Amino acid sequence: MVKEGLMKKLLVLSLVFACMTGNAQVPADSVVMTVAGKQIPLDEFIFIAQKNSEVNLSDRKSVNAYVELFKNFKLKVAEAEDLGLDKTKAFKDELDGYRAQLTSSYLSDKDGEEAAVRAVYDRYGEVLELSHILFRLPQRTLSKDTVAVYQKAIEAYNRIQAGEDFAAVGNELKDADKENVGYEYVHCLLPMQTVKAFENVAYSMPVGSVSLPVRTTMGFHIIKIHSRKQNPGLVRVAHVLTDSLARAEEVYRKAKDGADFAGLAKEYSSDAGSAKRGGELPAFGVGEMVEPFEAAAFALNVPGELSRPVQTRFGYHIIRLIEKKGIPSFDDKKKGWSRQMAQGERNFEYYGAFDERMKKEYGYRFYPEAYAELQALCNDYFPSDPAFYEKAKEMNKTLFHLNGTDFPQSEFAYYIQRCPFSTKSYAGDFMQEVYDLFIRDIVTTAERKNLTAKHPEFELLMKEYRDGILLFDISNKEIWNKPMDQQAQAEAEWIERLNQKYPVTINWKLVKKVSKMTKK
Repeated sequence: MVKEGLMKKLLVLSLVFACMTGNAQVPADSVVMTVAGKQIPLDEFIFIAQKNSEVNLSDRKSVNAYVELFKNFKLKVAEAEDLGLDKTKAFKDELDGYRAQLTSSYLSDKDGEEAAVRAVYDRYGEVLELSHILFRLPQRTLSKDTVAVYQKAIEAYNRIQAGEDFAAVGNELKDADKENVGYEYVHCLLPMQTVKAFENVAYSMPVGSVSLPVRTTMGFHIIKIHSRKQNPGLVRVAHVLTDSLARAEEVYRKAKDGADFAGLAKEYSSDAGSAKRGGELPAFGVGEMVEPFEAAAFALNVPGELSRPVQTRFGYHIIRLIEKKGIPSFDDKKKGWSRQMAQGERNFEYYGAFDERMKKEYGYRFYPEAYAELQALCNDYFPSDPAFYEKAKEMNKTLFHLNGTDFPQSEFAYYIQRCPFSTKSYAGDFMQEVYDLFIRDIVTTAERKNLTAKHPEFELLMKEYRDGILLFDISNKEIWNKPMDQQAQAEAEWIERLNQKYPVTINWKLVKKVSKMTKK
């Protein structure tokens, strides 16, 4: 019964209003034109006109010229339809792709998404140097499983607070139990380079401080911040890589004496990829190269300046500075970070503004006591386990109210079984993420259903794009495949044939009203 009830609700929520078609009947007093038997409503006629900067709807002469252009446009579309160009797989795929893209633009909050990315970018000006001790948790962790691990983390924290050296404690614990404890020094941490929970805490800490245990998907971390430095931005260099110090010194001397560095790279460098480009490497920031190379590159200040031989695990490098850049702009980072946030664990931050707006619009009410009962099951069962559902399927207290419907605990438990989409390893975090996805699923489905009612321009945009594809395809077939000097004559003859082939009726009375209504 639970499965049946939920499926019915989801089915009702997934019904989408039928799309308008070219054959749909519209009231006669709003039909501005009929072309090849298809009525063109006034709202489409005006919608296209308002997007054409050359059309002045308050000027009679301009409107008359637009009527002729619009009529010819629709005649070409009619011809494309007669030839079946709207039945091809390529056409349908392109139109479906645009519908998905357009729908997505309405099912989002662009300002909220940009603000979420901006919040991350605001940290980008600082580079953190830190160490952390990790107490690992199992892959699928129940609430009760965290107690012993957390206790070990607290014991380590207390030792450090009592005055023991952070690194000494970390290395001691790691050496004693490598499987369950890790210690790491990180000379450079920037936003989007680690899991969200770790980054959020690290960037909130002052220099010299030590955090209480922080839980992430990996386990509990104790973090110490050594320094917070200004992000030096990007640097572009060229280098020569050699296998011996003697050869590196030889290259350095020749470069100092004025030898062409690009030529030296091609002759001596064992880095074949960069050697063919005269030793040039793509621009890079801190944390992207091995530390000795990075330190030497950023220590150079004047374009053309050379480093002494620098040893890394790859060999000996002579580095020549090409240019130093500032940190990438917000616009430079926005696209990549937006994609990364939308697809990963940060999607709840990224889509948070949209989720909250939809919850408010659709009357969301949460019942924390009912949620707490499900959360208690996480002490003994992982939410995606069948055993969790066996316990939860008889729990029928209202968990939340949304879009005029009460959803009991059992329906959410069934949803977890159907859509266990979370990367979290801790049972409580896993359930919370799936819960948030369940809410988003419901409001998004409801919003899809109401899309055309709330946004009448949606179908006009779809119609415009549909006809635009057909116009392009038919014009390519009839006109653009001809030599440039023949195209104007070919189009004139083509339009004449179309006017003879397809009946056209223009509602001039309504066209005149358009001019009068829009006059100032």
